[in-house]
Amino acid sequence: MKVSPRSVAIDILCRWEKSGKPIDQVMEQTQRYQLLADQRDRYLVFAMIYGTLRRRGYLDWVLADFSKHPLKKMKPLVLNGLRTGLYQIFFMDRIPDSAAINETVEALKAAKQPRWLLGFVNGLLRNIARRKENLSDPEQENTPLPGSAELNHPQWLINRWVERYGKTSAAAICRFNNTQPPLCLRVNTAVTSIDSLLDSLRAANIAAQPGSFAPDAIILNDYRGPIAEIPGYEAGLFQVQDEAAQLISMLLFPMAAGKTYLDGCAGLGGKTSHLAQMAAVADPGAQPGLITAVEPSRLRIERLQDNLERLKLSEHVTIVEGRLENLQPSLAGTFAGALIDAPCSGLGVVRRHPDIRWSRTEEDMRRYHQMQLALLDGAALLLEPSAILVYATCSMEPEENDVVVEKFLAAHKGFSLTDCRDHFPSSAVGLVDEQGFFRTIPNREGLGGFFAARLVRN
Repeated sequence: MKVSPRSVAIDILCRWEKSGKPIDQVMEQTQRYQLLADQRDRYLVFAMIYGTLRRRGYLDWVLADFSKHPLKKMKPLVLNGLRTGLYQIFFMDRIPDSAAINETVEALKAAKQPRWLLGFVNGLLRNIARRKENLSDPEQENTPLPGSAELNHPQWLINRWVERYGKTSAAAICRFNNTQPPLCLRVNTAVTSIDSLLDSLRAANIAAQPGSFAPDAIILNDYRGPIAEIPGYEAGLFQVQDEAAQLISMLLFPMAAGKTYLDGCAGLGGKTSHLAQMAAVADPGAQPGLITAVEPSRLRIERLQDNLERLKLSEHVTIVEGRLENLQPSLAGTFAGALIDAPCSGLGVVRRHPDIRWSRTEEDMRRYHQMQLALLDGAALLLEPSAILVYATCSMEPEENDVVVEKFLAAHKGFSLTDCRDHFPSSAVGLVDEQGFFRTIPNREGLGGFFAARLVRN
């Protein structure tokens, strides 16, 4: 029996709401999505899910205006069916309204919803489709829509950004977050060059251009296919990584030959592999630096190992399953540098991860704040004199950034702040503020919202 892409999209959105996991993890772990044999069906599921999440504020506003039944009382299955159906009607021009409506009803019918409910969904979507031309366009600025419907972010987050950046800038950030980001690659300079990879991509008719800020970055503005089908993937010629994230790793440069460096929050290994790449090419002929990567999740470690092997960088990395405290006291004072790419709200990268905006609360910032301070405290004990400590997040929120660094420095008089611009290429020095922090704001530089501070142990 053929699996319906609409059924899969609705199912994944329901699983995401229930689990609290990132949407990409839910997709990866959903068997029905993995069983879609046709790549066009998989892309349709991806487009519906990510599009629905990027436009959820507007979709819910329209549904609430037309439905006599409150959204809060709807089953998640029905509400997500209505959202995906409405997203197709408003934002997927290649899908006729009738097909979007019929396929949504069929998906709910396959989920054994009662006949009266199918009639409700069918009638509601058809009524909205008939009158959609009379509704305010969320793509246009200065519409009479309420904030969350116009900007497709939760109102509490809009309010925070309005207070910090002003109404116009906050709206620009939200609108930028609602666009689809380009794919960014980091060239693995341990095995190839940026010019060589650019030539290979262009020979395969993939539009590619160098990044604007990071020296090893390549931007693919229009690529929509599987990552594994990009030329050079299996050979380890590149890693997918945002430009801003690539710059953060450079704050540990130059890496001393033969020294050991710590990645205290390795995750899937984007920055781990970049550090290993820098260690491998830092000083030809000298003993390369070594990276100790700490990660508590067995699943993530397996992915990290796969990435390192594909990139041919495994020999430069030792993986420790556990947490920073597992390295104490035996390795206290032994690392020449450490990167703490801390767990955070992720509110700086909601353009690439649109689910984050709907799954965060203001309380999360306070929770992450305590975790981030503890990680920095633990890393400080592991560093040798004159060692470098880089703290980074993919957040724009002060509680996770400036305030964390200020509190750490107040409690650790043996550390001082250094200027990030001294360690960046000339193309990126404009991303450093007057305090010496690396800080990017969505829509200003075309990047996500990242933060980094470079500290040195005196």
